Amino acid sequence: MQRGRGRGRHAKAPSSSAAVDRTPMTDQPLHPRNLEHAFSRGDPGAFSACSSIATAPSHAATTTGLSDRASQAALLRAVNAYLAPAALHLRPPLPPAKDIVAAFHHLAARLRCPLKPAAWEDDLLALLRALACPYKVTRSALKAPGTPHSWPPLLSILYWLTLLCRFTDGLHASPPAPASASNEFMTYLTQGYCMYLNCQDDALASLDDDYHSKARAQVAASAVAIQDLEKEVQECEAKRRKQMSAPSRLKALQEKKDAFTADVQKFKAVVKTWSTKIKDKEDALVEKEKELKAKVMNSQQMMAENEELVKQVDSQVVSVRDVDRMTRELQAVEHDIAKLEKANAVLEERGWELEAALVSKLEEIEGLAELCNQSLRKLKPNIDFQYEVNAKGSSPAEILGTTYKTNLKPALKALANETKRLIKSKHDESIDLQKQLQGIVKILEEKRSHVSALQAKDNEMTAQMDSLDREIQSHVSRCAADARKWKEELEKKEHHMSTAEKEAEEVLKNSEEDLQATLRETDKETQACARELLQLIDSITKFKELVVQTSDEMNKDLYECAEGMAASWS
Repeated sequence: MQRGRGRGRHAKAPSSSAAVDRTPMTDQPLHPRNLEHAFSRGDPGAFSACSSIATAPSHAATTTGLSDRASQAALLRAVNAYLAPAALHLRPPLPPAKDIVAAFHHLAARLRCPLKPAAWEDDLLALLRALACPYKVTRSALKAPGTPHSWPPLLSILYWLTLLCRFTDGLHASPPAPASASNEFMTYLTQGYCMYLNCQDDALASLDDDYHSKARAQVAASAVAIQDLEKEVQECEAKRRKQMSAPSRLKALQEKKDAFTADVQKFKAVVKTWSTKIKDKEDALVEKEKELKAKVMNSQQMMAENEELVKQVDSQVVSVRDVDRMTRELQAVEHDIAKLEKANAVLEERGWELEAALVSKLEEIEGLAELCNQSLRKLKPNIDFQYEVNAKGSSPAEILGTTYKTNLKPALKALANETKRLIKSKHDESIDLQKQLQGIVKILEEKRSHVSALQAKDNEMTAQMDSLDREIQSHVSRCAADARKWKEELEKKEHHMSTAEKEAEEVLKNSEEDLQATLRETDKETQACARELLQLIDSITKFKELVVQTSDEMNKDLYECAEGMAASWS
């Protein structure tokens, strides 16, 4: 009966609201295998990040029941921005269930806590409980993540995990903090004060000398480093000035661009002229083809007429005398035809020669027109005028046009007048410059006289410098004698130092031998202690096994006694 009553004592069931708000699976064990990276001793920032996010203000947890569309859209944009590199996208307003599950798997993998595909809900709940997530979610919401009532709390958890992943990514990406340097000055003060309290004046003086020498060495090293940095600054300044004084690369490229643009325009003009020429030639070719077709038709008509005439001649009865006469007439006609063909060939050759000469002359005229246009562009008159050659013209006026007489000549006359005026003004300026040059010549003569006076003073200073050089040489000779004397004394001191170093090496060697002997003895003692420790561990293990065995036997006896009592009560 007691056993039955013991089993009947169930814990009080929580209310419905508490059952909804609490995180389920509290009776399941937490497997730490997936959290060993997040809470390892080598990554202290992971738990601090979780705790800092978990200890956010209490009103942050109200987003679990998020119903504001604008807030949901903002959180979803932040989550999608983090999931974008993994080719994951949660489609608003309600993403599919498989996309939500994939997002949870990706975020857990980023936290080095991958979820099992079979029981990912249990692993996710355990992970959220271990990370102290401030938002609560039920297992039913995880079973059906694509429903409208379960999406707001899941979105809150996704956003919280996204923040945590960004924080851990920043920790992994940031370089390790440099180790703090020891404060030598504080160590010096501490040691000096201790020596002062212990009345160790000699040790305190040696400590002061040592620290002062180190400080001087650091100051000298800092001065050298500062000088090097100043030299680098001067070099960089010189490079900057050189680059600033050099011609601008943009300006050079702009000039090249302008030149290329002018060339392109020239080529376009040439292409345009040649295209017009080709078009004219094509038109002429079409006309020639039409003439050829007309001649072919005429020749066909003539052949038909000749055939009719031959038939008529065949039908007529002629005598031998008529045949001879007709033969002579035909020969005369053939002779006339041959002469006409020769004259026609000569005329055609002459026509081709004239046409070739005309083409060459037109090309020369076009070249001259181009040169004139270039000269006009260089002169830059006030009017926009260019020579245009009309290849179809039959007279000079039609070929070159008449506009240059009315437009170009007045502009050239105005340009000539302007040039004369500029020449006159330049002549006046040259007269003024000559006057200024005469004044400058007078100033230069005065400067030469002043320079001669300075040269005399320089000669006097040179004589004084020579006397100072002689004094310096005598002083240098005295200093060299003193240096030789000090060198001899230094060699004697070095000899004494070498003997002292040899003695110190012998003492160091003896000390090392003593240290090796002491280390060997210490190793032997350590091994003996280790053997004793292992024996003690074995005895503890055996005692633990004995205690476990005794406890099992006592539990077995207790169960048998309880069953007997239950049987007696029943």
